[in-house]
Amino acid sequence: MVRALATAMMIGLGPAMAGDLPAPVTDADYMPVDAAQVRLGHLLFYDPILSGNRNISCATCHHPKFATADGVALSLGEGGIGLGPERRATADNTPEQRIPRNAPALFNLGAHEFTVMFHDGRIEVDESKPGGLRTPMGAEMTEGFANLLSAQTMFPVLSADEMAGHYSENDVSEAVRQGRITGEGGAWDLLSRRVAETPGYAPLIEAAFPDSERLSFTEISDAIAAFVAFEWRSDSSLFDAYLRGQADLPPEAELGRQLFYGEAGCSTCHAGAFQTDHAFHAMGVPQFGPGKAARFESHVRDVGRMRVTGQASDAYAFRTPSLRNVTRTGPYGHTGSHSDLAAFIADHIDPKSALDRFDPAQVDLPGLPGVEDWQHLQDPAEQNALRAAINVEPRRLSTTDITALVAFLDTLDDAEALAGRLGIPDSVPSGLPVDR
Repeated sequence: MVRALATAMMIGLGPAMAGDLPAPVTDADYMPVDAAQVRLGHLLFYDPILSGNRNISCATCHHPKFATADGVALSLGEGGIGLGPERRATADNTPEQRIPRNAPALFNLGAHEFTVMFHDGRIEVDESKPGGLRTPMGAEMTEGFANLLSAQTMFPVLSADEMAGHYSENDVSEAVRQGRITGEGGAWDLLSRRVAETPGYAPLIEAAFPDSERLSFTEISDAIAAFVAFEWRSDSSLFDAYLRGQADLPPEAELGRQLFYGEAGCSTCHAGAFQTDHAFHAMGVPQFGPGKAARFESHVRDVGRMRVTGQASDAYAFRTPSLRNVTRTGPYGHTGSHSDLAAFIADHIDPKSALDRFDPAQVDLPGLPGVEDWQHLQDPAEQNALRAAINVEPRRLSTTDITALVAFLDTLDDAEALAGRLGIPDSVPSGLPVDR
């Protein structure tokens, strides 16, 4: 296969066969951002003030050091200390469980085409709904957000395992437990007051929201969204230059590009400017960890999109991730099952066979005493259900092909976006420690 592609390149058929390539990204593909909101959101993103116990920030699990994720399969949120693979449970406040899904990267979330978010798509643009959004929350909790990216901020701050803290540990977690989210004294109000009453934030709030009489949580979310959209816009990779006719790809990467948009079939799902169709597919990624279930449920399953739609046809289906900066955003899959990109591709093209050979020893999981991580893998019925849901036919790729695909994916890396435009602040107005 590769030899045939090399021959095609030598006779000049490579770039000329680019009919399936996406158009170059332009400014029009992104939502506009307000500079003052970006400056406020920059500090809020790194400030632990938005967590119930004031000990964890957005950046803890979405850090530039780990390409806006955290470098582990399943994160330790509230109760952990440290950053990335070094994060560990504390003796006095051990996390109750791992975060059920791998922390996703944040690149290009300010692009207009991102109208659905999270691995299961449980929040998405829907003009027929209040606030123009569909979420698992009540209607009153979807109004006032500037956009979908802003609205997704509501979830981590209300999660006991992510940022709110466990029941009765603080005023925010207590409010969440009692169902007091909106309104005076609700979780959002408590967090907003914290920020508004921190002196260093006052001039930033005034500049970002000059017409606001009192800082609201939706304005906090809007500012964080503006920052994320600005900081991690990613469209200056080598592949972007190639699409604009400003550069050529190295030979091996060009072979990988032709495979990606041709015989390997990758672009069937990883389509468009950011290599995602924003749809949901059952690809048989190994399931482990606590699963995505309510605390009163005993199972450890994560049925993905089915949990949102209730449709059996959506069982174990998860959203196609964007591949921008993918060589840096591992581990891969919704559980972070693979740390090696080439190994993930090899399993991804034949997922049923891959389940038979999956080795849990390869998974990078921070230590958490007393938890059972592998129950799903050890349950034949669950494994059969996962296998039955897989809706793709296996493909054959050689080791050489996979190496070429990785070389192509490497051209999606964007040094400017990976570094971040504003970077990690030296300090935040609350005076709390900044994760580095």
